[in-house]
Amino acid sequence: MVGWASTSGLRLDALATPAPSSSSSFRLIDVTAGAGVQFRHNSGAYGGKLLPETLGAGCAFLDYDSDGWQDILLINGMDWPGHKRERSTLKLYRNNRNGTFSDVTRSAGLDVEMYGIGVAVGDYDNDGYPDILVTCVGQNLLFKNTGKGTFRDVTKASGLGGRQAFSTSALWFDFDHDGLLDLFVCNYVKWSPEHDVFCSLDGKNKSYCTPEAYRGETCWLFHNLGNGKFEDVTPTSGIFDSSSKSLGVALLDYDQDGWPDLLVANDTQPNKLYRNQRNGTFKDVAVDAGIAFSAEGKARAGMGVDVADFNNSGTPGVAITNFDNEMIGLYRASSGGNYADVAAQSGVGLASKDKLGFGCIFLDADLDGALDLAVVNGHIDDTVRNVRGVGYAQPPQLFLNDGQGRFRDVAGEVGGGFAQPKVGRGLAYGDFDRDGDLDLLVTTNNGPSYLYRNDQLTGNRSVRFRLVGTRSNRDAIGARVRIFHSETRQMRLVKGGSSYLSQSELPLTFGLGRGDKIDRLVIDWPHGGTEEYKNLAAGRAYECVETKGITSRAGF
Repeated sequence: MVGWASTSGLRLDALATPAPSSSSSFRLIDVTAGAGVQFRHNSGAYGGKLLPETLGAGCAFLDYDSDGWQDILLINGMDWPGHKRERSTLKLYRNNRNGTFSDVTRSAGLDVEMYGIGVAVGDYDNDGYPDILVTCVGQNLLFKNTGKGTFRDVTKASGLGGRQAFSTSALWFDFDHDGLLDLFVCNYVKWSPEHDVFCSLDGKNKSYCTPEAYRGETCWLFHNLGNGKFEDVTPTSGIFDSSSKSLGVALLDYDQDGWPDLLVANDTQPNKLYRNQRNGTFKDVAVDAGIAFSAEGKARAGMGVDVADFNNSGTPGVAITNFDNEMIGLYRASSGGNYADVAAQSGVGLASKDKLGFGCIFLDADLDGALDLAVVNGHIDDTVRNVRGVGYAQPPQLFLNDGQGRFRDVAGEVGGGFAQPKVGRGLAYGDFDRDGDLDLLVTTNNGPSYLYRNDQLTGNRSVRFRLVGTRSNRDAIGARVRIFHSETRQMRLVKGGSSYLSQSELPLTFGLGRGDKIDRLVIDWPHGGTEEYKNLAAGRAYECVETKGITSRAGF
């Protein structure tokens, strides 16, 4: 793609595993080994069937050194006390800018053991370098980026210390528009090794419990005070709800008022849609919006969630992955601020009913201008195959959007072994090789991670934008970006969180098909104010700095 950064020195064939011929307009190449991403998740499982072993772990694309290239972060668990076998930590891989990565975990100061579950990345101190929040079983950890290639544990100093929980997904967002990123953390259930419940399928042998065996736990909301410290505002914010069993969270502007709202996927409890009331408080409107329950009025086992304008209507739709025999919830916004589950008629429902979905992301995989849906699947117990006709490892799915409201699973057509069954959990996208399309990062429970490079085959093009806030938070999280081209329009939101325990890159990618330019770009900044730019070329990346204009870049 003309204008994208050079990847000279990158031997594509050396990094690729052979892919079968594909009838798709793109293919996914498994470059994990050649890229140097050597990671295996440790759930700590030793036979005790402890609940957290089933859920982890997440992943993220982030530019930790702010060099314009996406790096990789993989979260890890650890062995349980009394059952020590190995030392395991999360892994940070620095992008070498040639298709390979280097493990910089130790030199970055992240060589720390923890029972990690999820990750949220955000520049909470607006210094230009992204910081990392790792959710854990026990104490969550906040690592401040020093800007010198290292991180410092500031959990205690920030005011986030002293809280023991079973935390899952999290995200950074500026809920009060003061230019500082606040923090939302999902918690699952009240669990500890000392209070682990004995569950059994046969009355004799221990099995993993379902969440019904445990009491729920409230999510947390922390307000950024601007001095490196956070205040717990959960009790006064309207977020407190001890019945929730939360696994996924996504940022959206539900009512299109310019203020960030939150959608929380709950496991066996109603989903929550927290509407920002613009006064520091939220109100749960999920029932009224039609997104709390299934079409049959039942609370499903929500795992992952993503929000995006997948039908280019100008309003965000929703995907929520659920337990097997429940199918994915695919919600399209209708009039009056309500949602209708269109999974069945869209082609997503029946295809996902025999899967247990976790990570899910909307992305334009083929750059045709219509957002597709990628999902990773996998069961929670390796004995499930002996109980019912559902496998433990399950194939991921990649639902291609035809632009007319129909989706088709093309995972088996894109090559690279992508459709091979996996015990999938985390899923994120990022353009790690800066060629203008979106690559995929997948984690599996107690197994390896996978990096899939996206190769376009038909010449479709894109345009990419990186937003930098000045009055708004520096990451511009919460900004709404719209493009208009060839009598069509697309919308994206700069956001953290989404998927499951994971975070995709912050730069935005718009597919343009064969188009050579966009007619108009409109940015609505979180702090208020709208900027507009015209006649921007395809095949380019642009940096947009609030109040200071737009600059064409080779890529980022």
